[in-house]
Amino acid sequence: MGKKQSDKKGGIVYSTDPSFRFDEEEEKEIQTLDKKDQPLVIKIDRKQRAGKAVTLVEGFVGREEDLEALGKELKTHSGTGGSVKDGVILIQGDQCEKLSAYLKNKGYVKARIGR
Repeated sequence: MGKKQSDKKGGIVYSTDPSFRFDEEEEKEIQTLDKKDQPLVIKIDRKQRAGKAVTLVEGFVGREEDLEALGKELKTHSGTGGSVKDGVILIQGDQCEKLSAYLKNKGYVKARIGR
């Protein structure tokens, strides 16, 4: 047997209506907000991390590629590891003050430290 294909047609196999068209969902292109309008929140998290501190940068509005690029910039600046998951940038260690100053210098004026 062949591979099972995903159900893109909503379960419709055949229609006798000659003017029938499948509704193609158009993906909306998410626009990245300007740096000055980004409502970034920087906070420390220790939950489910064996007591080790992780700095979270949340609230980014925009494309995934831009979030990945910002995450890479922050990891490089802080000199530590990290990742980008589910729209949140995780940076290893307590880097709140360092990242806050860096983001404000880069033009993210709405970046703030949240507790």
